Amino acid sequence: MHAEIYSDGIDEITIGGSIVRVDLVSFSPTERDADNAPKRVFCQRLIFSIESFANSVEVMQNALRGLVEAGAIRRNQATVEPAHFAGSAEHDPSAPTTPPRPSNVSINFR
Repeated sequence: MHAEIYSDGIDEITIGGSIVRVDLVSFSPTERDADNAPKRVFCQRLIFSIESFANSVEVMQNALRGLVEAGAIRRNQATVEPAHFAGSAEHDPSAPTTPPRPSNVSINFR
């Protein structure tokens, strides 16, 4: 039997030279955030060469496509509300709106 690792998601992807590091997280059974939700805590790191990471992404995209086609999951188009900044009376419709960056994006991709 092989060891299995469970993860609730990816926290960060870091690229250094020809190495890609993917930090996996799980929800803590004991630690809570300010909203009393379980905190995401580091549980494991996957380390890939750039080539193997690129291949892994392709494999995951194929799996996702299969899940969508099978009806197991639905892909939704995210709608982005205009950003309202402190001190601005109203939103400027001519200003470009950009989607907020997820908190789990590596500084390599900001």
